[in-house]
Order: sequence, then C-alpha cells, then structure tokens
Amino acid sequence: MSYNEIWGTQNAFDRYEAIRIRMPLAVFPTETTQCTGLLEIADQFDAFVLDSFGVLNVGETAIPGAVTCIQQLRARCKRLIVLTNAASYTRATAVRRYRALGFDFAPNEVVSSRDVAVARLDEVLPGARWGAIAAPDDQFSDIEAQVEHWSGQEVDGFLFLSSAALDADILASLSAAIRHRKRPFVIANPDLVAPRETGLSKEPGYYANQLADTLNIAPVFFGKPFNNAFDDAKDRLPGIQSHRIAMVGDTLHTDILGGAAAGFRTVLVRDHGLFAGHATETFINRSGIVPDFSCSAI
Repeated sequence: MSYNEIWGTQNAFDRYEAIRIRMPLAVFPTETTQCTGLLEIADQFDAFVLDSFGVLNVGETAIPGAVTCIQQLRARCKRLIVLTNAASYTRATAVRRYRALGFDFAPNEVVSSRDVAVARLDEVLPGARWGAIAAPDDQFSDIEAQVEHWSGQEVDGFLFLSSAALDADILASLSAAIRHRKRPFVIANPDLVAPRETGLSKEPGYYANQLADTLNIAPVFFGKPFNNAFDDAKDRLPGIQSHRIAMVGDTLHTDILGGAAAGFRTVLVRDHGLFAGHATETFINRSGIVPDFSCSAI
C-alpha cells in the first residue's frame, strides 16, 4: 500500500479525535441550522472564507454548482477568500488552477497554508537552511528563506509541504534524522486527509502527527485549524467583524473548529468532502464540534 494511500472517513475522523489535544480550543453553538446553500444565508454575512477541497473542488474537478455560487455571491457584493491547506504550489499556480476550473479568484483572494508557513519561517528559525518534503516538481521561488528538496542532506530544519512523493524510505530517513538531532519540523499542511476523485488521500498532517507521537516532538503547524491561517485570512478582510464572516468547509476538525476558534461563524458542506455519503450528525455529536449551518453543497 502506498504511503499516500486512500483512507476512509471513519478512520480519518477517529484520528482527528485522537490528536484533538494539539488543536485550538473553540466555543460552538448549541445547534446547527440546515440551509440549502450559501445564497440562502448570504444576507447574514459580509464575507465568506472558503475551503477548497470538498467545497469548491474534488481533486482536479470543480464541484457542480460551485462556480455559479461564487458568481452569485460576487453579484451580492460579498467578499471572498479561499483558505486552503494545499501547500505544494505557489499562489500564482493556485490561481491558475482555480481559473482552469472556472473560478475567477484574484491572487489577493487566495490564502494557502504554504503562504502562512513561509511568511513565518524566520520566526521559527532565523536564517535557517530548510529541507523540504515536497512534490518532485514543487518550486520554491516564492520563498525568501533557503529551501531545497530534502534527500538526506544536513539541514537546520524540515518543511513539510506535500506527501505526494512520500514513501517508506523517505519517512524512515526523516524519522532517523529527527531522532539523531531534534530541530524545527514545520508542517505547512495540517490536514490528515484530502478528498480526491478516488477517495481520501493521506496528507502531511497525518504523518506529522504520527512522528510527533513516536518521536515525542512538537511540530510547528501552519494552516487550518490553527489561528495563524485565520489571522492571515482576516487581514484580507479589513473592517469586517468576525461574526459577519462565514468559514465554509467540509471538515469538522479543521474548517469548523478552526473557524469557530477564530470567532467566525461556520458552515459545514456535507456531500463532496470528508463526509460524502455519511450522516454528519453522528460525527458532530461524537466530537462536539457543532457548525452554525450545514448544507449539502454551496
């Protein structure tokens, strides 16, 4: 089985619950209001912060109706931000990918966990040489810090961007390097899984939490559900109060928990992401992570 194997919803949920101690605390509403989509509740918000995978797209495919919904929200003068934990490509590449799917997001409307992480690398370790665990074709021209693909060479810290090329040998080498010398381990994608056309793929957050458990280390996470990502999204929405911002996502432990911790109201999208084909009430009740709204798609 590949290290980027397809996983199941129940396994992913159980693992998210097991690592809950590493997540921020949040206060949730007592109940969830069902809605038909974002247009039904648009008057309650000035801005929508949108997850990508499971909300706008599944893998490389736009979710039916998502492009039209974004157009109609713009027609109502709503501010839009895409807040994604996809960390393997630059913002310019992300914008091109969204436009290829039919979306019209501008560069200043896209905030990725990659952006959040690389903006803070010098805060983690100034002047460091970083070894990147990344996709083979990942480029680092957008990063001011010294970053290079890691293949066992000596580095000051590790930057985990993608699990696309991860295999048993790379994981064993990484584990051995960290055991040999503890050093910063920055995770630019905290997701455990991501929805693809064929199912849920394991993402950097899965392996980072596995190493944290086995090596007794504290990875530095950037991206949802952590406040750093929501702070950067909020910076793009000056003058808008937090309760007038909706965080829209498919995952309880990243989108909904993180949005609530940031003071945003939250919308769970059920049908195309983590919970596709499952009744969400069971997972909400088990976790206690309660969204303000729930809809089948945006």
